Amino acid sequence: MTSLPFYAEQAGECTLFEHAWRKQLPLLIKGPTGCGKTRFVEHMAARLKRPLVTVSCHDDLSAADLVGRFLIGNGSTQWSDGPLARAVRLGAICYLDEVVEARKDTTVVLHPLADDRRILPIERTGEELAAPLEFMLVISYNPGYQNLLKGLKPSTRQRFVSLSMNYPSPQIEVGIVQNESGVSETQAKQLVQLAKALRSLTEHDLEETASTRLLVSAGRLAASGLPLQTACQAAIIDALTDDFATAQALHEVARALFGDAA
Repeated sequence: MTSLPFYAEQAGECTLFEHAWRKQLPLLIKGPTGCGKTRFVEHMAARLKRPLVTVSCHDDLSAADLVGRFLIGNGSTQWSDGPLARAVRLGAICYLDEVVEARKDTTVVLHPLADDRRILPIERTGEELAAPLEFMLVISYNPGYQNLLKGLKPSTRQRFVSLSMNYPSPQIEVGIVQNESGVSETQAKQLVQLAKALRSLTEHDLEETASTRLLVSAGRLAASGLPLQTACQAAIIDALTDDFATAQALHEVARALFGDAA
């Protein structure tokens, strides 16, 4: 029997997800990069015993990329489902990661799936797919990336139940880092302490802060035998900034916490 992907619940989000799935309601997950949004969806899909179709959205993602297109091969033209159409046919959970990165006209195809109609019209073939009860549409984005050019339209946002996520509490995050990386509890606590210090910094122009994902990466390096300070430099500090002065400032924070021999 396949084990569930590890996920440490923070504030009842698993219960909310399950209720939304049972009532055929689409879900919008908001949260910073690396806080566990994707792992949460993977965990819930396994928990509900549904296949998961994941799409990493990007600037060039078109409606045809999601729904499907005609392909030419062996002297004939055949229709090929995109991941969204495939998920509907399977009764799967379809997860669109960082949906605001997709072109604005692309998200419009989600509207009939995300309201009471629960259908996916395929204009090229004239087919209209009705979503089975087991199908669920889940989208996510990082509110910190939003600007005037990238953001969800109210007409899209208001079709979804919304779930806000953030970095876990220190106690939960220590357990996550320890479980996912294999470091000792002591080192996991040191990594979480560093993350807390870096997340409180406001004077440095960082696009992102130390995520749980980065802590796990540093932990894996430390668990393999690399000194903790070296692991933090490679997996956290250098991953956060290319600016030399900023990196030096972050390094000083780590050195103050760990000491030179950490």
